[in-house]
Amino acid sequence: MKVAEQLREMWWQATGRKNGVAARAADADAVRRTLALPAIIGPVQFPGRHLPKPTPVNLRRFAETPVVRRAINVIKDRISAMDWQVRVRRGVQEDDVAYLAKKVRALRRVLEEPNAVDSFRTLIEQVIEDALTGGYGAIEMEPTGDADRPAMLWPVDGASIRINPRWDGQEDTPRYAQSMPGQLESEAIELRDDQLIYVRMNPRSFTPFGLGPLEVAFETVNQFLSSHRYASKLAANTVAQYALWLNEATPAQHDRLIRWWQDEIEGTGRVPLLSTEQKPEVLRFAAGTDADLRLAWQEFLIRMVANAFGLPPLLLGLESDVNRSTAEELTDEAFRGAISPLAHLLAGHFTRDLFTKCIGWREFEFVFNDLDAKDEETELAVQVQLLQAGVLTINEVRAMRGLGPLAADGTAQTPGGAELASSK
Repeated sequence: MKVAEQLREMWWQATGRKNGVAARAADADAVRRTLALPAIIGPVQFPGRHLPKPTPVNLRRFAETPVVRRAINVIKDRISAMDWQVRVRRGVQEDDVAYLAKKVRALRRVLEEPNAVDSFRTLIEQVIEDALTGGYGAIEMEPTGDADRPAMLWPVDGASIRINPRWDGQEDTPRYAQSMPGQLESEAIELRDDQLIYVRMNPRSFTPFGLGPLEVAFETVNQFLSSHRYASKLAANTVAQYALWLNEATPAQHDRLIRWWQDEIEGTGRVPLLSTEQKPEVLRFAAGTDADLRLAWQEFLIRMVANAFGLPPLLLGLESDVNRSTAEELTDEAFRGAISPLAHLLAGHFTRDLFTKCIGWREFEFVFNDLDAKDEETELAVQVQLLQAGVLTINEVRAMRGLGPLAADGTAQTPGGAELASSK
């Protein structure tokens, strides 16, 4: 038996889901090929045909620190909470699409119920987490052959995905592979281009891998953690920043003073009394103020982390230079610079990879409804003005808000096919 099959059998036995999820997936003619949680044993890299991404191991640990976690959650929670819809692509007439309502319902079911465990939110959160951490986000997709549920989706650990640099663009040629720890390259699970969604952050021409924001801020986060540990020790008084100097003291007097200080003075709160011929002098190694904690340096490093994620420092807790006139502008900048680009990237992958390559329904597209809106009031005011000026029609505005067009009798046809009475 192959190593991959053995590992998959071990995971099924450990989770007790072989007869449940796998059986139901097999009934639908969609069986997962990749292995869930491949990093439990430990990452391993093999040179050769499939290239591994040279990601530092500490990235996963850095993603759990407070500052980085805040930056990731600001982007991830905003995107995962967005309303979305499946609609006909621009340039395609709805009358030309056969079984339109049925296909829309099927695509929504694929995304709302990607597998027996995940929902759309849990699926997309895992992908965004990997994309922001290491520049990769992977989703396996397998067709089912069922018209009511044409595909199934599973989140994949992007760090375990290897890329074939010799991929020639053909559909039958494997483009990706998942390599398990301790597994030979010949035993890797190969995946075609229509079987895996691979989200790359900051794609570049000289490498097939993306560049995640946390990779950009790797050194900055490392310096921040070192500075934070030093400040914590200093604030807890575990690092002495001063010394007591006694001039012309004998070794016996020196040892006697140390024992007396440790036994009678240290930790008791008593006032020490010294009677010596010469006054002892206190030598300070630092100023003895909050400047010793390097708070300004830590604040600068937090700003660098915010820059790496495309966020204003306001969203990471730095509010010293923010007022009411700039807070709203900084929030809009975060939406346009960090949240909107990643959301557009994910929507494009669902449209191109899932709808077109895997299912074969290229007449549909995935969009986030509130992606281009700053807020509900602004969007509503703009749409009302465009309606009054005759630039948009009522059906076009309804399509922008994820609603079906109005019929001639005043009823609204939803994408799922149900008719709703329009309010007049």
